Amino acid sequence: MKGWRAGVASAAFGIAVWQGLVWATGLPKFILPPPALVFETIWASRALLAEHAVITMSEVLIGLLLGAVLGGLSAIGLAASPMARALVRPMLLFSQSIPVFALAPILTLWLGFGLGSKIAMALIIIYFPVTSSFFDALMRTNPDWLGQARIMGATPARIMWHIRIPSALPGFASGLRLAAVYAPIGAIIGEWVGSSKGLGYLMLLANGRAKTDLMFAALIVLAILTILLHAAVNKFCEKTLDRTAM
Repeated sequence: MKGWRAGVASAAFGIAVWQGLVWATGLPKFILPPPALVFETIWASRALLAEHAVITMSEVLIGLLLGAVLGGLSAIGLAASPMARALVRPMLLFSQSIPVFALAPILTLWLGFGLGSKIAMALIIIYFPVTSSFFDALMRTNPDWLGQARIMGATPARIMWHIRIPSALPGFASGLRLAAVYAPIGAIIGEWVGSSKGLGYLMLLANGRAKTDLMFAALIVLAILTILLHAAVNKFCEKTLDRTAM
């Protein structure tokens, strides 16, 4: 409850600052719409916003699921194989040096204007945080536990499954929490480059028609959905870690 109260208080403070900027600057509505107009637009365009939000969140959730699975498997493979660490880790680091915006047109060209390119963008942008967080946790397993398991004759596979992975789950959970925030960024970038649906597309459409209030409305809906997704992932991670600790 305290978290929700702090969130509501923070949102109220942000809205107050927003309204204060409108009053202080005197900017016209098509440049900086007041909060009341934006919330009115959210209500008046709720069906339109919901239609595009469903598309964006579908891209985000599928990308998040695929990114979590692939990131987790990659981290386990890297932790288990020195050769994989020598060959694959430099490639992962190199992939992060390429701006995500530069990949969006290529993915759109390869996968088309549908969901595929947006899911791929979401997957790419969250894959590295999940892999990196989980891998680091796997490599920091208590050496005393590993030594005792080897003395007892445990195979590397059993050590990985019964010791290293359970002890590294907090790291995996941290990666998932970051992924829940990053995933919408990838989906929106993909929609900006080429799409006919989604909140990113709606923002571009509203901007082209000088409907700044609708653009702000889509942005706020996206922010709220991202916060809810992060809260849901955080709750899932907490329950999973509690069950593992029992």
